[in-house]
Amino acid sequence: MEKKSGTVQTEDSHKIFYDHYHGGHSKIAVIAHGFFNSKDSELIKKAALELSCFIDVITFDFRGHGKSEGLFHWTSKEYLDLEAVLRIANANYQTTGLIGFSLGAATSIITVARVNKVDSLIAVSGPTEFEKIDYKFWNLDVENDIFYNLGDGRKGKGVRPGPFWLKKDKPINVVKDIKIPVLYIHGEDDWVILPWHSERLYENTISKKHIIKISGGSHAEYLMRFNADEFIEAIRSWFKETL
Repeated sequence: MEKKSGTVQTEDSHKIFYDHYHGGHSKIAVIAHGFFNSKDSELIKKAALELSCFIDVITFDFRGHGKSEGLFHWTSKEYLDLEAVLRIANANYQTTGLIGFSLGAATSIITVARVNKVDSLIAVSGPTEFEKIDYKFWNLDVENDIFYNLGDGRKGKGVRPGPFWLKKDKPINVVKDIKIPVLYIHGEDDWVILPWHSERLYENTISKKHIIKISGGSHAEYLMRFNADEFIEAIRSWFKETL
């Protein structure tokens, strides 16, 4: 497996940095990280490496994260970043899968509902809408959110926030426009975005769909800590069926 790095320009002139894990596979999966993460966070890199055993992978930094330019706009403009990265995937592969985590899952749903650049979608811990995220700072996941982020988990973390009041598409409103297969994955112990979000999105999806709830699973990328085998196998099986 070879990793190459590069940049791509969005339609609104933001430079987006990406890594391409090239293993000679005929299909590609694009990973859209969640809030406060980046392509260089440990769990995103771990997911990319494990997935690259059976599919090529592109990871990237949303605007306001990692090395990419600009400020984070809380899902109101991030579809432009994802569309730019998908252009690279589409130019080099005939079949493209997309894996979105948390707010990256929200952006993935919004993007797939807008453009025909993806053949199969996996939404991990996706919210029905930004305003209904369940995060409560007094209910912190001590193991994942505190202890882990004081050690290796702090690598690749951070955000440069922009205005959060701009108009946003709500995943729950646009998910009905998706025509490709969608797999929803949610940890049953997710304390940031509760499992009911994926349940509602699943109910409102009219294309081929499936939902998996991981027992004892935490939020989004944290599924790669203690539930990695089950999580990666769910992705592998879905893409084998739908790509």
